[in-house]
Amino acid sequence: MAAEALPAWAQGLRWDWPWMAHLAPFGPAVEAALRHGLSVAQLLNHIAQARGEPAMRFVPQQDLPAHCAYESFIFEQGACPSRDNLHDLFNGLTWLAYPRTKARLNQLQAAQIASDGVAQQRGPLRDALTLFDENGAVLLAPEALRAALRQRAWQRLFLELRPLWAQARLLVFGHALQEKLQQPRKAMTAHVYLPSIDLAEADLDAALAGGLRAAELAEKPYWPLPILGVPGWYLPNENISFYDDGFVFRPAAAGRQRGTA
Repeated sequence: MAAEALPAWAQGLRWDWPWMAHLAPFGPAVEAALRHGLSVAQLLNHIAQARGEPAMRFVPQQDLPAHCAYESFIFEQGACPSRDNLHDLFNGLTWLAYPRTKARLNQLQAAQIASDGVAQQRGPLRDALTLFDENGAVLLAPEALRAALRQRAWQRLFLELRPLWAQARLLVFGHALQEKLQQPRKAMTAHVYLPSIDLAEADLDAALAGGLRAAELAEKPYWPLPILGVPGWYLPNENISFYDDGFVFRPAAAGRQRGTA
């Protein structure tokens, strides 16, 4: 079959952004599959089978029955409904890159639905799980960086401690955040989780999944990070005036312990 152009929604897709590092290895296979007319579900299954890790199947969105909760369907069927768009592509690729963490988040979601049903509002735990899944990032870093982030001490975090970022490891986990970052804007903010994981941990997926606890997550243990301020991630931030923007780099509100805004 002759190769076709990328579908309109995938044109302009870039794999070379720093925040795409964990997904970039999938890039050639994804683009080849899209050019040959495969759907997102088909290409994700193809990649999973080629890796020998079909921990999750991907199915067209129409396979999700009416009135069935998305998270419950995934948990019960071992299948993730997927549409042909960037949002669901990044969701599926995150399943491939971090299957244990995605499965743990889904397990917690499904258990909460089984316990409480599907209400108009998700409730604290489901809301926190969704926030992490959609807009979350994971930071492994020296304690000085972690402390500066908690304090929203932006000048210290990004300028005074700039050399320490060479020792940090930042994973953009949220697939909605990845989608937005395809068109970077200065104000984009991640909800950062600071797990107690050693920086040298080789299997971040297993370590992260093993540490996710419902009681902690229900408290939304996330910290806001203007992600394009990360050194080495965005060329404009090499000019120190980048961090003078008070609309983006806001101080913590008095008495606020978390920054989930």
